[in-house]
Amino acid sequence: MILVLCLVLLTLVLFSFEWLRADLVALLMLVVIGIANLVPAEHLFTGFAGNAVIAIMATMILGAGLDRTGVLGFAASFILDLSKGDEKRLILVLCAVTGLVSAVMQNPAVAALFLPVASRISSRTGLPLFRLLLPMAGCIILGGTLTMVGNSPQILLNDLIGSINKNLPSGADTLEPVHMFAVTPIGLALLLFGLGYYYWFWERVGPKRDEDARQNVTPRATESYFEQTYRIEGETFEFEVLAESNLVGKSIAEIESLASTPLILAIKTGDDARFAPYADQIVQAGTLLGVLGPRDDLLEWADIQSLKELPGQPNFAPMFNPSRAGIAEAVVPPNSRYIGQKVGELRLRKRYGIAVLALNRGDKVWREDLRGRTIRQGDTLVFHGAWRDLANAADDRDFVVVTDYPKEQERTHRVPQALAFFGLAMALALVSDLPLPIALLTGAMGMLLTGVLSMDEAYHAINWRTIFLMASLIPLGWAVDSSGAAAFVAQEVLAVLGDVPIWALELALAILTTLFALVMSQVGAAIVMVPMAVNFALAANGDPTEFALIATLAASNNFMTTSNPVFALIAGPASYSRRELWRAGLPMMAGYIVIIIVMVNLVF
Repeated sequence: MILVLCLVLLTLVLFSFEWLRADLVALLMLVVIGIANLVPAEHLFTGFAGNAVIAIMATMILGAGLDRTGVLGFAASFILDLSKGDEKRLILVLCAVTGLVSAVMQNPAVAALFLPVASRISSRTGLPLFRLLLPMAGCIILGGTLTMVGNSPQILLNDLIGSINKNLPSGADTLEPVHMFAVTPIGLALLLFGLGYYYWFWERVGPKRDEDARQNVTPRATESYFEQTYRIEGETFEFEVLAESNLVGKSIAEIESLASTPLILAIKTGDDARFAPYADQIVQAGTLLGVLGPRDDLLEWADIQSLKELPGQPNFAPMFNPSRAGIAEAVVPPNSRYIGQKVGELRLRKRYGIAVLALNRGDKVWREDLRGRTIRQGDTLVFHGAWRDLANAADDRDFVVVTDYPKEQERTHRVPQALAFFGLAMALALVSDLPLPIALLTGAMGMLLTGVLSMDEAYHAINWRTIFLMASLIPLGWAVDSSGAAAFVAQEVLAVLGDVPIWALELALAILTTLFALVMSQVGAAIVMVPMAVNFALAANGDPTEFALIATLAASNNFMTTSNPVFALIAGPASYSRRELWRAGLPMMAGYIVIIIVMVNLVF
């Protein structure tokens, strides 16, 4: 028991200080639990085939099918039409739509899908993006509580209940599984609370920025935005490298390391023209360079380096056409393979033909020495390249493109199939006796068989970091329960609190779980706290199902730190400071706790 509690504490510390990636921490705990024999070897890896893991994979595939067919692509026009140009109504409609969608899709996926939608709305209305993203993110989290598939803790609950039932004391009644829409009244109350909060109080609690800051965020995907935010300014020019030029024989990386070198966007040698020249590509006499910068600075640089200007861009004009190429921003999501790697190690020029022009992290922007910068979760990367190449790179889901840009043709002709099989999955989950993973996989399989998605696209749709995080932490929850650690903590807490009403104990449980969720992932908080919640209930003669639900819902009560993957996605593009997140998030979290306690007791 002492060893299990030490592992819980170690997990909490490692999640808090982020010395290791979250999924690596989870795998480390799995190995330690196996070595210490805290969970029988035959059960150690069953989390990878658990119902919760399969259900989450299925919802990810279903969401990707809706995205690929463009079902969600009409959201921006729909939201704008309903808002009729009013800011408060626009925020209300955006929050309502995203909240309802998140009821049947994983929260991070909904945030990734609607980031470009919010960007498009911002550019079309002139409303700063920071006015849109935080309310949208909050309602995505709230909407995830509408069903048992909206977020990971609720999908996990029934698996955790199954393991808890095996360790109940003699005489205790077993816990019944929670069906898919049992939490809908609670989620509806939470979503309505969020909509009212952002509609009436957003002006008071939202970010207070001066007009310059607003202008820095508003014109998404325009030249003025990139000029003001990243100092990416000027025009594109075409230069020929003369035989006497100092650049002859140098690689692109060597040229870019020279002082005053502008942004080199394209290169042409002979008949081979391409964006994002390779770092090791050697410049020869007669090579053509497409560069970006202020005219006077470029002409001075060309004179120093013995380059000849070719007016009118006879070679690069078609390539630089805004309908074919341009500059775009992308956010690094929590599941990205780029996290922990240096920009130069990504080899984006060779792999995709796109170049990284800048990196934005909070209030810091880097344009120089980018190759040596290590990428973190939530970083914003500024790319330049052909839209087709950017779309191909985005398919790997290692970054989420925020800027609205012309994408590859969506499979709109598959919309009926996508909607039909999505509806079938939801209907089976609601009215049939099939286990939830089977119901959801039925819809996913229908999409695959009818060409809504290819099998490779289904693999790409799955957030493997989330899968490994969940599956590796599940044995920790079993160990907390089976070792007696959960019962011990419950008894000690009750001894400290004394004879208090059940609602006070539920309040303490919700607050404790919320504190765990702020520094751990929501999955980690649920896995650790649900077994403890059941033991709290048994020790205090409360309803174990109510306590388990309160812990599960409280695990999603994080509206102010980037340990929540939804906030990790939106914090970078809107440049939210920690103070802004806390100012808007604290009242929301307090109201959230009150509502779940009241509604759980009313409904159950």
